[in-house]
Order: sequence, then C-alpha cells, then structure tokens
Amino acid sequence: MRLQNKVAVITGAASGMGLAMATLFSREGAKIVAADWNAERLDEAVANIQQAGGVLTGVQGDISDQATSEQLVDVAFDTYGRLDVLVNNAGVMDYMHGVGEMPDEIWRKVLGINLDGPMFTSRRAVPRMIAQGGGSIINIASTAAISGGAAGAAYTVSKHALVGLTLNTAWMYARQGIRCNAIAAGATQTNIGETMPREQMDPVGSMRAQEFAALIPAFLDPMDIASLALFLASDESRYINGAIIPADGGWKAL
Repeated sequence: MRLQNKVAVITGAASGMGLAMATLFSREGAKIVAADWNAERLDEAVANIQQAGGVLTGVQGDISDQATSEQLVDVAFDTYGRLDVLVNNAGVMDYMHGVGEMPDEIWRKVLGINLDGPMFTSRRAVPRMIAQGGGSIINIASTAAISGGAAGAAYTVSKHALVGLTLNTAWMYARQGIRCNAIAAGATQTNIGETMPREQMDPVGSMRAQEFAALIPAFLDPMDIASLALFLASDESRYINGAIIPADGGWKAL
C-alpha cells in the first residue's frame, strides 16, 4: 500500500474532494485525522471509513480559527505519533463580488478559511515534520489560483495567495525534507455550491464568472483529485516540490 505507516491530516474531509482523499488514503494504509466544520457529515464519514477498516480520528471545528487548526496537528502526533502528510483542502466560495463591491465580512470569511487555515496548520506542522525527517504538504488550490475569471475577488485572491504560500514553503524547507505542492483543481463535483446562497450572489460578478465557466472542458469527479493527491502524498513523488499542478481537463490551456 502506498501510504502504509503514514499519518495524514485532511481538512474539509467530510464531503467532496476531502472525503474522497480520506477514503482513498485510508485504503492505501494511512492513519487519518479528518477535520470538518459539519459535525453530522463528519460523524458519518468517520463511521463509514472505520467500517471499511480505516483508522481515523474526526475533529470538528472552524479551520479559520487558529486553535482549531493547530489542534489538528497536535491530534495527529498525540494519537498516532507523527504527521507525514498535511492536506489543506477545506475551502469556501465567495459571492462573485469584484473588488469594487466587496463586503468586508465576505473578504474576511473567505481569506480566513482559504488562507489563514492553511497557514495555521502548516506553521504548526513544519517544525514537527522537520524534527521527524520530513513530510508532504498538499494545498488544494483552484483554477482561480492561476486565472482571474473563475470567481470573485476574495476567492481568487485567497487561492493566488495559497499558491504563494505553497511556493515559499517548498523553497524554504526543501533542504529539511519538506515538500509542498498545490493542486489547481478545476470544475469538480462537490458541494461547495452550498456556500454560495443565491440571494446573496452579486449579479454582475456572477454573469462575468459564468462567461468563464462556459468554457469548462470537463467536470471532474472528486476521486480524480484524490488520486493526484495520493501521488503527491506518496514517496513516488519524492522529487516533486513547489509544483502547481492543474487538474481541470484542459481549462488552463485556454
């Protein structure tokens, strides 16, 4: 098994890409700390994976909260004795506002979840990964990380910044055994649309984003992203560091 004896923390693990990763990583031998804000979905995910023979611990909470984010890393070490893989997957969409119409609360919420959370978890994990000999950090970015038309300003900025965090982390700690890569996921069949209440969407920004979305070449299954994440988590990718990998059916080729 490709992750035998490895320990992984996965945020946003109760649905979509996070659930696919937790399921696949478990099948490949990893012990998992699964985090999500939705307690009911998290309990269901943990029960299903454990029933299939997986070893995992669920932690409920808001990833934008520093204490919650740091706790995930602590739980991995306290429960399983190490942390080999950190997947910063949890994310939230904005409401398609351009910068001229951006409400403060949307800006703070989106950057808190999409950027602060990964920074908090990574900051907690890196020193301890170095002490054990290394580790792999996988940040789930988006087509919005390498383009300007896929979402509003808050989401786009958060994912561009996540790429910056990825590249800097990869460079800073490469000689200490840390690898950090990002997946620029394209249109993937998840429930992230639940974070976009229709009545709060900016109409002009939504229309502009729809023009970009009309060019989507393919809709991915969450397991497509999970399979790529599995490769980046495994020793097979030991020389891949600082890569921003589009997984979008060719959307980036536009």
